[in-house]
Amino acid sequence: MKHNLEANKQNAIAFYNIAYLGKPAQAVEKYVGAEYIQHNPLVADGKQALVDYFEEMARDYPDKSIEFVRAVAEGDLVAVHTHQTWPGNKEYVTMDFFRFDDSEKIVEHWDSMQEIPSETKNGNTMY
Repeated sequence: MKHNLEANKQNAIAFYNIAYLGKPAQAVEKYVGAEYIQHNPLVADGKQALVDYFEEMARDYPDKSIEFVRAVAEGDLVAVHTHQTWPGNKEYVTMDFFRFDDSEKIVEHWDSMQEIPSETKNGNTMY
């Protein structure tokens, strides 16, 4: 099946934004498939584990924010590049990868997160 790349990009962003900002059950219901495989070592497999993780994050860090810098889609994968600001003005660059099933639902996730340094040897931003 050929995937709708633009729809998958928009769905990945909408899912992440809704879950991140405190409504993970709603995000999972709308955007996640029947099965969910997680590769983040801090989160268990399955939809409920994902909801629990985001609810804990919303409770513990209510003042966090997220900016979506770019999204790239190829085949059944979407990569999302974000800028996150957490309490204490800690800033992070994240890269999340989502795999979609044939129904355009998220069924697998990988991510990497790095604190943004105050200085770089090359003078370039993380974005």
